[in-house]
Amino acid sequence: MSATNDDGKTIPSRLEQLPDWRYLLREFYNLYRFSSAGGSSHIRSHQKEVRHRLSRLLHADPPIDGFQASAKPVCAHLSRALELGMPHCTAPLSRAIERVRDQFFWEFGYGKLPPGLKNKYAFAEIAGPKGPVVSAELILGLVLFAPGTTYPTHSHQGITESYFCLSGAISENDAGVYAPGSLILNPPQHPHRITTSNLEPSLLAYAWVGPAEKLANQKMVFSRQRS
Repeated sequence: MSATNDDGKTIPSRLEQLPDWRYLLREFYNLYRFSSAGGSSHIRSHQKEVRHRLSRLLHADPPIDGFQASAKPVCAHLSRALELGMPHCTAPLSRAIERVRDQFFWEFGYGKLPPGLKNKYAFAEIAGPKGPVVSAELILGLVLFAPGTTYPTHSHQGITESYFCLSGAISENDAGVYAPGSLILNPPQHPHRITTSNLEPSLLAYAWVGPAEKLANQKMVFSRQRS
């Protein structure tokens, strides 16, 4: 996603030059604009903050940082996860993901994963300090889980995180079941653990907001379980 000038130097592409990526960000915006806050002022405030930061990003026409697409074992479930999301209100985002799915860099984000998790989980960042859409004040991305996944307890220092369930069914901290269209809000330092259905994969879209230094230097660490 870049070109070279006459001197052979790389020239990053801009968002306006890659319409499918711009449409993808716009569908994130629409999700945070038109989804219900369920009467919660905290969720409504977070949705508004995500929209404001994303609106500034869209107007800035940021660079698209070049990278090599990469897959993980769980990506074998991506087609099924996208298919499951099509009948729901989040379908426009699922369709936008489908158009650029071959360009994602899927990763683990942890130096050491619990046994078996490397076959059941991966995330792909869409916007953030490290790109591919470069942003200093917002991180957007996707998380894909295989059926029967337990994503261990973790938290985010100084970061407010929200998940939209695009497909499948998940539970957080064993407190209810979240189906497609559901939004989960995790305030900073809030420990949370995710489990998924045994029958189908789950695809989540997430947004992180917080100070620029926290977004740029967030460490991915699972919490230690007390004995």
